[in-house]
Amino acid sequence: MALDPGASPGFLLWHATLRWQRDIAAALAPLGLTHVQFVLLACAWWLNTQGEHPNQLALARQAGTDVKMTSQVLRTLETKGLVAREVDPTDTRAKRLRVTDAGAALAPRAIAAVEEVDARFFQPVPVDDAIALLGRLARPEGRGGREA
Repeated sequence: MALDPGASPGFLLWHATLRWQRDIAAALAPLGLTHVQFVLLACAWWLNTQGEHPNQLALARQAGTDVKMTSQVLRTLETKGLVAREVDPTDTRAKRLRVTDAGAALAPRAIAAVEEVDARFFQPVPVDDAIALLGRLARPEGRGGREA
């Protein structure tokens, strides 16, 4: 039995995602970042604050992004002076990622802007419920919930 589009979870998720992405893009535009640039900068910044200097593959895994696309976006972030790629002393073929001072100043501002959008967007739902549901949807293999 075909569902009315308004009764289709996938269709509603599509529209909710589009609205959320528009709001995120609007919040990040004044900071000069696209959504994917933000995600990679924020993940690299967070990993750096944890004492890690990931390579491109580790960052892509953390962010859940495609490795080739990650490489392209990192080039843009490097051109903007927000990220530096440095030779890994243990493997000269690999590049480790370090958020620059400019990136470290921008990342928390961008995170705050995105968290403000998230707070408004998810306001109709208790935050723990939203995290539980989205965790289950993002990781159906059973690792739902919060992950760093």
